[in-house]
Amino acid sequence: MLVAFQLLTVSVFCSKRGFDVRSFGTGTHVKLPGPAPDKPNVYDFKTTYEQMYSDLVRKDKELYTQNGILHMLERNKRIKTRPERFQSCKDQFDLVITCEERVYDQVLEELNSREQETYQPVHVINVDIQDNHEEATLGAFLICELCQCVSALSRMHTQSRVCPSITGLSQCRCCDGKQLCPA
Repeated sequence: MLVAFQLLTVSVFCSKRGFDVRSFGTGTHVKLPGPAPDKPNVYDFKTTYEQMYSDLVRKDKELYTQNGILHMLERNKRIKTRPERFQSCKDQFDLVITCEERVYDQVLEELNSREQETYQPVHVINVDIQDNHEEATLGAFLICELCQCVSALSRMHTQSRVCPSITGLSQCRCCDGKQLCPA
């Protein structure tokens, strides 16, 4: 199951649990918190994480260390060279998870505007998460659990035996979701 995520923290967490994942932005630029809420640091998607890191160290190393942005960029640059824009990627995904309603709307708009080639469905789910380290970490646990449930349902559907006891995201009462349900 190929999954696209908005937050790299979530992407890393789910990747470590065996999911094939990618992380994307959807805006026209990459925006990182600046010295004030109305003064973000704005970068082009071609800017590497290393370049962003160097720029912020030059601007105010203490501020960007204290607010965790330098730590986040350090982690990000170990994972990939630069951010990716969802609208520039034409790969097929089974599941797209956004972490903000505005981004969810942008993803749906992009997917609806694309020329259909495979007619393969894609599930798009929004889980609102504030873009900070604590919320992203908690959200990563919840989203990974969601991915595990979707994956289990997908496997059951592929095997044409969906457990009648599964409702929403709850565990199967007769097989605990660990095997093909005998029901």
